[in-house]
Amino acid sequence: MAAYILANVKVTNPTQYEDYRRLSTLAMKEHGAEVLVRGGKVTVLEGDWTPERVVLLKFPTAEAAQAFYDSPEYGAARQAREGIAVMRMVLIEGV
Repeated sequence: MAAYILANVKVTNPTQYEDYRRLSTLAMKEHGAEVLVRGGKVTVLEGDWTPERVVLLKFPTAEAAQAFYDSPEYGAARQAREGIAVMRMVLIEGV
């Protein structure tokens, strides 16, 4: 069953964020993530959620998504992101 990682990112330092983007892209490629959304325009249709930068990744299974998140490759990206962005991220099982 497919699984998704959905993230909402508030970037506070765009220049340094590029290092995170580079490292996270390498981790995504290494772990077979399919990038469905990465920073496109967001239009709120209902509610009071105002996302800033949305990322949606698809994985073949929840285990694969968790392995990506727990990997040393993505760990390096998370470390590069510290102090330059606020991240909200969830893993969602598909149908």
